[in-house]
Order: sequence, then C-alpha cells, then structure tokens
Amino acid sequence: MRNPIWWAAGAVVVICAAVLFFSWRAHRNATPATSVGPIVATEPPVPAIKNPLPEATPTVALPELDASDGPFHDALADVIGKPAADRFFKPELLVRHIVVTIDNLSRRHLAVELRPTKPLDGAFIATGNDQRGTIDTANYQRYVPYVQVVQQLDMKRVAGLYVHFYPLFQQAYQALGYPNGYFNDRLVVTIDNLLAAPDITTDIAVVRPNVMYQFADPKLEDLSAGQKLMLRMGPANAAIVKNKLRELRALVAAAAARPAAPAGNASSSSGGR
Repeated sequence: MRNPIWWAAGAVVVICAAVLFFSWRAHRNATPATSVGPIVATEPPVPAIKNPLPEATPTVALPELDASDGPFHDALADVIGKPAADRFFKPELLVRHIVVTIDNLSRRHLAVELRPTKPLDGAFIATGNDQRGTIDTANYQRYVPYVQVVQQLDMKRVAGLYVHFYPLFQQAYQALGYPNGYFNDRLVVTIDNLLAAPDITTDIAVVRPNVMYQFADPKLEDLSAGQKLMLRMGPANAAIVKNKLRELRALVAAAAARPAAPAGNASSSSGGR
C-alpha cells in the first residue's frame, strides 16, 4: 500500500512542477521585451557666473602662476606701498594663498598656515580666567597696523590689480578643487559673509577649554572664521574694514547684486576668541 501512495504523491509533485514551469515560460514569452537604450553619463551642469569681471587687456604679459610671486608682490607694493607689502605679506605663493584664504574665510575653519599675511605681533590677550574671561581691548591694538593700511587703500587701484591678475586667481581657484568654479563669485560670497558679521560694542566673553580660546556664546563660536576674525579685531577696526569691503564689492560684483550699505546690526551677544 505504501508504494502506490508514494508514486501517486511523486506524480502530483512532478505534474505541479511542470504546470508551473510551462505557465512561467508562457508568461515570459508573452511579455514584450523592453528596449533599454545605452546609458549616457551626464556631466554636472556648470554653475552660471553671477559676477563676471571684464576681461583685462594687460599691458605686459602675465607670468605663469608658479612664477608669479615676484611680479605680484611688486604690483601689490605699488598699490599699498613697499614697506607695507614687505612687512605684512609673505613673499611666496601669494596668489595661491590669497585664493585659499578667501575660500576659507566664509567657512568654519581657516588654514592659518596658508594665509598670505605674516602673523600678528604678540599673543591673544584676554582678561579674567580660563573659565570666564573677556577679550582685552588691548588685543584690538594688534590689528591696528593692518587696518591703517586698509583704511588708506584706493579700492579702485586694488580692484584694478585684482582684475589684471584675475586669470591667475581663477587658475589657482580651479586647481584648489573647483574646476567649474568662478573665483570672483566666491570672492563676493566671502565679502557678503564678512559684512554680515555682528557688530558688538560690549565686552565679548571667552573661555579656554584647551589651548585655544573660544567664544563663550555658542552662536558666536558657530560663526565663520572670517566673522570671528572681525570680532577679534574689535568694533572700530571692523567698521573700517567693512567700509572698504563695501567699496570693493561695488567694484567687482555685478550691478544687479550690489546691496545697499547694510545698517549696523549691533548685537548684545557675548563671546570671542
């Protein structure tokens, strides 16, 4: 009695499997094949240029980027004065370091070792203790020599120098990792970010959890590197720098993007580094 039952069960399984197989094959043959075209890789769109600069007609040929330190330093000295150029600017990789610094200023961190200027004299000065202190007003005096040079600048001449050497700035910016970027747009973004730094005339509280001081106010500590620099130089110095930045923006930004001179946005927040 067992063998007929097993043979019958086996036959049922085979029949079911056959029915399923032929049903699947019939369904497959009845399904029209879809044509898949070739996959075409698409390049990301090139961002539109918002602040195009006029093409300069150089009276002398521009040097290669890697050989530009001497010519650019001489041209810079002609605009700001040789003593200031020698005192405040490093002699090497000027164009590249200016590009890196401008790109970093509106971000959280600044590559200090890649800045084009020499370090400030002295060390950061704060009053109080590591748990609760304020930026000493004497710290603002460390920035005065730089700010005095900025205050005396003819921004039309600065813009002329910038436009003349712009192909080198653009080349350095693309080599930095922005092959489709336009450096002048990045400059305008950075200027706008610096102009948006809060104007604080009260004491700025700082703490020192490790080697470096930080702003006690988390909102100030979260500002960009350039905005925190504005706070560290003090309100009087920052006001002078902002006025010059507005002049420069009006010369290098597209007319449609020029904002009205922003009103002071004094804040009572505290914090600093």
